[in-house]
Amino acid sequence: MPPSSGTSDTPRPSRPGWEPRDPTLSAPPPPARKRPPRARRLRRVLRTLFGLALLGALLLGGAFVAGYLLVEIPPANAAALAQSNVYLYRDGSPIARDGEVNRENVRLEQVPLGVRQAVLAAEDRDFHTSHAVDPKAMVRAAWNTVTGKGRQSGSTITQQYVKNYYLGQEQTLSRKAKEFFIAIKLGREKPEEEILQGYLNTSYFGRNAYGIQAAARAYYGKDVERLDTAEGAYLASLLKAPSIYDVTTHPENRTKAVARWNYVLDGMVTEGWLGRAERAAARFPLPQTARPATGLSGQRGYLVQAVEEYLTGHGVIDEKTLAGGGFRITTTLDRTKQETLAQAVEDRVISRLDPDRNPADRYVRVGAAAVDPGTGKVLAMYGGIDYTQQYVNNATRRDYQVGSTFKPFVFTAAVQSGAQTQHGLPITPYTLYDGTNRRPVEGWSGSPYDPANEDDASYGEIAVGQATDLSVNAVYAQMAVDVGPAHVRRTAIALGVPGSTPDLTASPSIALGPATASVLDMASAYATLAAHGRHGTHTLVEAVTKGGSSIDLPSRPARQAVSREAADTTTSILRSVVEAGTGTAAQAAGRPAAGKTGTAEDDKAAWFAGFTPELATVVALMGQDPESGRQEPLYGALGQPRINGGGTPAEIWAQFTQQALAGTPPRDFELRLMPGAEEMPPVPPMPDVPESRDGRQNQENPENRENQENQESQESQESQVAQDGDPYLTGEAGPGAAVSRSPLPSRPPVRGQ
Repeated sequence: MPPSSGTSDTPRPSRPGWEPRDPTLSAPPPPARKRPPRARRLRRVLRTLFGLALLGALLLGGAFVAGYLLVEIPPANAAALAQSNVYLYRDGSPIARDGEVNRENVRLEQVPLGVRQAVLAAEDRDFHTSHAVDPKAMVRAAWNTVTGKGRQSGSTITQQYVKNYYLGQEQTLSRKAKEFFIAIKLGREKPEEEILQGYLNTSYFGRNAYGIQAAARAYYGKDVERLDTAEGAYLASLLKAPSIYDVTTHPENRTKAVARWNYVLDGMVTEGWLGRAERAAARFPLPQTARPATGLSGQRGYLVQAVEEYLTGHGVIDEKTLAGGGFRITTTLDRTKQETLAQAVEDRVISRLDPDRNPADRYVRVGAAAVDPGTGKVLAMYGGIDYTQQYVNNATRRDYQVGSTFKPFVFTAAVQSGAQTQHGLPITPYTLYDGTNRRPVEGWSGSPYDPANEDDASYGEIAVGQATDLSVNAVYAQMAVDVGPAHVRRTAIALGVPGSTPDLTASPSIALGPATASVLDMASAYATLAAHGRHGTHTLVEAVTKGGSSIDLPSRPARQAVSREAADTTTSILRSVVEAGTGTAAQAAGRPAAGKTGTAEDDKAAWFAGFTPELATVVALMGQDPESGRQEPLYGALGQPRINGGGTPAEIWAQFTQQALAGTPPRDFELRLMPGAEEMPPVPPMPDVPESRDGRQNQENPENRENQENQESQESQESQVAQDGDPYLTGEAGPGAAVSRSPLPSRPPVRGQ
C-alpha cells in the first residue's frame, strides 16, 4: 500500500553536519568578537572629528561668504555727518559754534604726523601692516573680558571707524557681525589713509568733542595743526576712556591718565616713530580746564546771525547747505574791538538802566557797528543785551528811521552834481538858506511841504555849514529839492545805503531821514565818506573753508562812489558838527573826528554816526516795548528828559573810538575840498541857539513830524532812477583842488534860497 500523504512518525534522515537541537537545552552563547586594536579606534575618532571640523568649516565658510555678500556698506549715519559751523574772529580765536554736535572735520594732512602715530600707538599699532580685522585679537579680547581682566573690544581702527561712521554704539551680536563684514569690505575698497582720516574725525574724545580738531580746541585751545607729539599722545590716550582720563575734570585719576600717556609714547618708541631722546624729554601736557559750551549767548548769537545773513545774502552758501554744518568761517571781526564796543555800551547804557524806578528804561535797545574805511571790513558789532533774551539784531534791523544822520548825503549829492539853489547859486558850505520854521519848500511840484525844525525854532538866514551843525530841517528839505531828490537817493545808494531800504523815497522829506537803514548800512556809508568817496561793499567774512577746502567769496572791488571833493567837503562840515555843533560829546575820543547826530520821529531812536580817518562807527539807541514789540519814544529813558544823538550815542561812540584806537597816533583828515571852500580858518564859535517852547536849548533836530502824511503824494513825483544810470556818479573830480586839514569854513556866505 502506498504511503499516505498524512503525517508519518518515521524520522527524517539527518543532513550531513547538522545535528538536531534538543529542545530541552538552552541556545549556546554566540562566539566572542575580537576587539580592534587601539590604533584603529584612534583613527576612527580622528575621522569623526575631521568630518565635524570639515562640516564646521564648510558651514563657517558658507556663513562668511553669505555674510560678505549680503552685508552692504551702508550710508553714513546722521550722527557721523553732523557738524557744527565754527565762527572765528579774524585772529582765529573762537566766537561760537551753532550746532549741538561739536565736530569739525579736517583732512589727514592737517593732523601732524606725530599725532597720527600717537593714535596708532594707542589703538592699533599694526594698522599699516595688518588686515582690517584681527580675529586673534577679537578672541583674546573676548577671553580677557570673560575671565575678568577688563572689558576689551579687540577692534582694529577700521572696525572702530565702521562703528562710528556707519553703524552705532549698541552692543549687539548683529551689530558686531555687520561691523566685521563692513570692515573687511572697507579694507579692500578704501585706502588706509581715508580710513584713518575718517576715524580721527568721528572718534569721541570727551568734553562733547567729536573728532581730533574739536578735541584740540576743547583740551588745548588750539587747532590740530599746532598740536605737538606730547599733546597728541594725551588726546590719543583719551580714546580708551575719555571721562576717566580727563585730568582736570577728574584729578583723582591723574595717575591712570599719566600711565596711559606713557604707554602711548613708549609704544611710539617701540614702533620706531619716536626717538628715545625726544621721549625722555617729553613732559605731561596738562590740558586746560573744561569750559562750558559758549553757545550763542551775549553778543555771540548776534554775530553769528549777521555772518549767516551775509553768507546767504551774497550767495556764498545757500541756507540749507549752511545748516548742514561743517563750515569754518573766519570773520573780519576784531576780538579786542568787539569787547571794547560791548564794554562802552555796558558803561554808558546797560549799567545805568533801572526799569523798576524808571519804566522808560524797559524800552532801551542799543545797536552799533564799526567799519574799517580802507577795506570795508566790519570790525565790531553790538546787537543787543543778549541774543538768548532778545533775538532781533539791533545792528542789522531795518525798521527805525535814521533821522538827520541822512543829511550829509544831501550835501554830498549837491557837491557831486554841482547843484545850485533856486536862484542859480552854487551850493557850498557858505551858501545861505532860509531856516525859518515850517517854511514851505520852493521848486517842488508835489504836495506842499513845510517841515518843522526841532522845537519849532526859526533861524532866519543861515549858512549850510551852521545849518548842518544845528541840523535845521527847513534848510535841508529845500536843499534836497535844489539837488533833486532822485539824485540824493542815488548818492545815498552809491555811498552804501541799500537801494531796497524802506522809505528811501525820492521826495523832499528824504533829507530828514525817514528811511530805515540799519546801523550797519549807515556805518558802511559813513566809511565811504571817511575813505574820500571810495566805497568797498562792507564784508563780515574773511575766509570760509569746509574739510580744509576754501569756499570762494564774492569779489569786492572798491570803486569811487562819489568824487573825493564831494566826500571831503562833506567831511569838513561834519568836523564842525563835532567841534562846535550837536556832536561835541564825540570830542572825548581825543582825536580828529567828524560826525552827525540824528533823531527819529517822535524820539523813538537817537543816532550818532561818526568817523576818524581809521574807523567809522554808528551808534543808535532805539525804543521798543519788550512785550508787544511796538516802537516807543525814549522820553525819560536813562533819567534824561529826552535822548538826543549828541548825548548817550555820542558818548558811546567816543569811549569806543578812544579805546579802540588806543596806542595808535592820532591822524588828521587830509581833505581835498570843492572849489571855493579852500584856505579855511578855524571853526567859529557856536552861535546862540534859540530856546524851545519848554526853555531847553535846541541841540538836536529830529525828523519832520509830517513825513508820513506827505509821503504817498511825494513818492509819485520823482522816479527812483537806478544808480548805474546816473551819469554824475563818476570818478574823482579833476585836479587842482587844495588840500586842507581844517574843519568847517568861515568864508562870507553865498545867499541861497
